[in-house]
Amino acid sequence: MDSPPRLRIGVVGAGRVGAVLGAALRAAGHNCIGVSAVSDLSCLRAAALLPGVPIKPADQVVAESELLILAVPDQVLPELIRGFSSSEVFVPGQFVAHTSGSYGISVCDTAPQISPMAIHPAMTFTGTSVDLARLVDTPFGVTTTEMLRPVAEALVVEMGGEPVWVPEEARAIYHTAMVLSSNYLNVLVNEAVSLLADSGMENPQRLLAPLLSASLDNALRLGDKALTGPVARGDCEVIRKHLDALQERPSSQNAYRALARLATDRALDAGVLSVDQAADLLIELGETP
Repeated sequence: MDSPPRLRIGVVGAGRVGAVLGAALRAAGHNCIGVSAVSDLSCLRAAALLPGVPIKPADQVVAESELLILAVPDQVLPELIRGFSSSEVFVPGQFVAHTSGSYGISVCDTAPQISPMAIHPAMTFTGTSVDLARLVDTPFGVTTTEMLRPVAEALVVEMGGEPVWVPEEARAIYHTAMVLSSNYLNVLVNEAVSLLADSGMENPQRLLAPLLSASLDNALRLGDKALTGPVARGDCEVIRKHLDALQERPSSQNAYRALARLATDRALDAGVLSVDQAADLLIELGETP
């Protein structure tokens, strides 16, 4: 079989994601013709992950690319695309893939001359070569036109990932789920670590690690049926003790209440709790059932 055509690839944004994806596409045989990098750290990252690839101004990278990877912060992306379009830097028909999770391809409406793709790796990045191995079998949220879908999915496969189709109208919910499961999980874990450390316990990370690992595995395998603890038991007394223990940490207490309410709703829907148990828990949590 003939090998797929190789593209001239440019990367705008040598952050943790852009440099890694550029390296992955380069490893797949594409020709990385340039990368834009502004900060000293991004220049070092580009040199480490894309050795020999010249660092160029962003508009030059755009103009010389057949496939452009835009790996910039979400809040920068709309204006960046608008600016490249209005200054006529984009090449008509050019493949342009951004890595934002929250945006689909409607963010590219100001650049009708390009062929837009949203390719978001559902993974956290370190910005080092470690990420290249982690890309293998990593799901990528893909949003594009039906015509470009085979192209976008082929690029993901070339990087070792697994393309997952995300309709344009579902992009916000998709990204919300990613943030809940990754960013806010990080917050919850570190809040638990702080509670233990502030109570004088040594090495709280070691204490939590087995519990967190088992809980994540059970949740992914068993869903809501895996819920354990005071909510799953309908134990209002223990819930009350926890809220009292958090009196001096109002932010933590508010988060605990919100999560316990959500857990109560899900446990009721899953049949883990009876209606009466759920009602008692919601009253304890300060909510009228």
